[in-house]
Amino acid sequence: MEKRFETEVLHGEKKEQRSIASKVTPIYQTSAFTFKDLDELEGFYQGNGQYLYSRVGNPNTDELGEAAARLEGAPDGVAASSGLSAILAGVLAVVKSGDHIIAADDLYGGSFHMLKEELMDFGIETSFVSFSNLDNVEKAITDRTKLLFTESITNPLLRVENIEAVVKLAKKHSLLTLVDNTFATPYHCRPYAAGVDLVVHSATKYFGGHSDVTSGVIVGTEELIGRARSKIVNLGANVSPFEAWLTCRGIKTLALRMKAQTENSRKLAVALKENEHIEKVFYPFDEDQSGYGAMVTVELSKAADINQFFRSLGWIKIAPTLAGVETTVSHPLTTSHRALPAEACEALGITKGVVRVSVGIEHADDIIAQFEKAIQQSLS
Repeated sequence: MEKRFETEVLHGEKKEQRSIASKVTPIYQTSAFTFKDLDELEGFYQGNGQYLYSRVGNPNTDELGEAAARLEGAPDGVAASSGLSAILAGVLAVVKSGDHIIAADDLYGGSFHMLKEELMDFGIETSFVSFSNLDNVEKAITDRTKLLFTESITNPLLRVENIEAVVKLAKKHSLLTLVDNTFATPYHCRPYAAGVDLVVHSATKYFGGHSDVTSGVIVGTEELIGRARSKIVNLGANVSPFEAWLTCRGIKTLALRMKAQTENSRKLAVALKENEHIEKVFYPFDEDQSGYGAMVTVELSKAADINQFFRSLGWIKIAPTLAGVETTVSHPLTTSHRALPAEACEALGITKGVVRVSVGIEHADDIIAQFEKAIQQSLS
């Protein structure tokens, strides 16, 4: 039947392209998928079809979940709209109203706020305990406790978690474990292989790697990921196809970026450790002789003017996030951890002089020189 112009521009003949062997997965930038008849549509609901609606599933979002699971050595994975969405899905896959979580007291500020404020409104209680001494964690366990939650490398003071010990404690009390592996990435650490039940990443960070995407992933057993996937779908926490595609593209260079950024981080940490105007350097020197992670946190001496320091960083930009290929800095007290009560920040050592550095792939000598210049100018 001949179509008029208004119809033709929408419904021109389309050739099926599924046999084309594209080297890279195409972007399925579609909100929905079509069916030839009601029998095929019903087949989806009976488990015989893959895709219906992109909130429920999409080839690009599936590829991201599968890539994360492969890197972590887990059976299954699912993508989400952000790291916090992935954490929320993981938590809700384990706990319900009336249950109790024990979380490390030095978590990322966004995670702290979600657990302390948002989930409390839904009847889920969280106790924040120092995981530096697991005796404290064990004392906090109650008959309502279901989950232990920590980070492989904590944000921003870079404490390396004893994951094996946390897993051992959890198994002793029949608890599940959730670990945020964003800072370490699977390049340095694979918590699932150490017995962790659920591993999350803010894929916005090192997985994407270029500061141009917002996404998250969670991996674990098929049963737990099935529950997490249900939460992501039904709470609308899915990631868009294009964001998933960008993240998968970033993952391809993860090893190269992490190698370069880790080497630069160690060099920067060593150099700043020698600077008399740096009070403390937080970096996991002892984990690996070639470096461990691409983050360095420092505390400036009280003689330094923190505002002048940030103004003097030149090409090193201030940013509230991390893990791009360019070196950036953030001020945890006023960005990532501003949701923490002042007394909590003080107890953890997150002071006005603490600066978190996300080290990039520039030449290490240039990074070091720029920091030394900023430190010097902050004293005048």
